[in-house]
Amino acid sequence: MNEKVIRQFNEVAHKYDEQRRLLIPCFDDFYGTAVRWAQTDKPSPRILDLGAGTGLLAEGMRTKYPACKLTLIDLGDKMLDIAKQRFAAVEEIEYIVADYTEYPFEHKFDLIVSSLSIHHLTHEAKQTLFHRIYGLLEDGGLFINADQVMGETHAVDQLYKQMWVQWIRTNGISTEAADASIERRKLDINAKAWDQLRWLQEAGFQESDCVYKYQDFAVFYAKKSE
Repeated sequence: MNEKVIRQFNEVAHKYDEQRRLLIPCFDDFYGTAVRWAQTDKPSPRILDLGAGTGLLAEGMRTKYPACKLTLIDLGDKMLDIAKQRFAAVEEIEYIVADYTEYPFEHKFDLIVSSLSIHHLTHEAKQTLFHRIYGLLEDGGLFINADQVMGETHAVDQLYKQMWVQWIRTNGISTEAADASIERRKLDINAKAWDQLRWLQEAGFQESDCVYKYQDFAVFYAKKSE
């Protein structure tokens, strides 16, 4: 992942949570859909959060599965420090400061989730990661990815960006924070939703769909065959 991206996120780690709701127009639906689609019958599932950041999505997973065994991995050590504060009273959590595209995980997982992280990878790296995720899942396991996507046409994609900028300029967030977020998004490498569904199928996921989409924010569901 781009070193500049890591540096930018570490710099805003202490403000990240409070700004999310003002930077994601569909915040509740976006994260809520990811949590709802993370379905498993196991009472204490192993859950891996890729690019876990401050643990926003992981918190939703733990609320749903209080006995789960969470593994949070992120390149941003300052982001994970916030996650450690969030889960200070929880023992069954593993924190890893590393690149999740390369880290040698020692076991498989029932659920692999991610939010607003994978779009930082090149398209080739995304495809390689989807293959890796498939291999890291237990049979019947799920991959849930809440992420940014590119519009299906250039014109639509530009409209997404324009509408998002208009929204953050008028929703009460500080000018400084808005400017910083706009600057960060210049480094994004968004991929089209339908391209990502095809890549998931090519990775082995026979059952997958884009189960939520609000402009350029989408949630993907993929299940490994049992």
